[in-house]
Amino acid sequence: MESEQGILVEERAGGALWLTIHRAHKHNALARPVLAALAEALAEATARDDLRCVVLTGEGDRYFAAGGDLLDLSTVRDSAATIEMSDQARAALDVVRACPLPVIAYLNGDAIGGGAELALACDMRMQAAHARIGFIQARLAITSAWGGGPDLCRTIGGARAMRMMSRCELIDAQRALECGLADAVIADRRDGNDVRDFLEPLLACSPQVLRGIKAQVSAWRTGESYKAARTIEQQHLLKTWLHEDHWRASDKFLSKGAK
Repeated sequence: MESEQGILVEERAGGALWLTIHRAHKHNALARPVLAALAEALAEATARDDLRCVVLTGEGDRYFAAGGDLLDLSTVRDSAATIEMSDQARAALDVVRACPLPVIAYLNGDAIGGGAELALACDMRMQAAHARIGFIQARLAITSAWGGGPDLCRTIGGARAMRMMSRCELIDAQRALECGLADAVIADRRDGNDVRDFLEPLLACSPQVLRGIKAQVSAWRTGESYKAARTIEQQHLLKTWLHEDHWRASDKFLSKGAK
């Protein structure tokens, strides 16, 4: 199913929802209506108890997302419009960041500028072997706009973030894996064994367990206090410990030990 603004929604077996930026003719550029449609699709996924994770990718194999849509952004000419644009796009990416389900980016191609900010808003990144990621906003004489700069600093540290942004570096998959930008290098495209093998352990987890894990990571990301983070951990322990999935898993382990 495709939204009016170029987001293809595909439900796959095991509880994975794939969202594809369906604008290959525009290099999957992120116009504001596209970001709004993405946020809406994620909000709908949030209400589903049966989903385990969301995978966000782009159409084709050249670009995950080639930054903001310059035609859409060409009308942003004064302070008020700039703040409004930033707030709108940041709010859409905040839906990605705050989604109670794990959100995994599959960088099917290059993620640059705003596309790199979208990739960093996700919890994990699978990067195709030929894909690159780059905060190249300085080429347009601007800084990051949608919360991606702070995300980059938290992910790889301030010194590396400074180098990457100021030099407009495009980081290949192997370097991204080494510095923590990527969590897996994918050699055989979206329907191959590499993606399946990376997602398989997540799809083996109970949905409520994944939500509990995501809640703890979100607490860290948003700077919750240590006390608040421990409270969140315990709240989700109660939800998972008392769930029938836990007792079913416990009984299975106990029955194996008895043999």
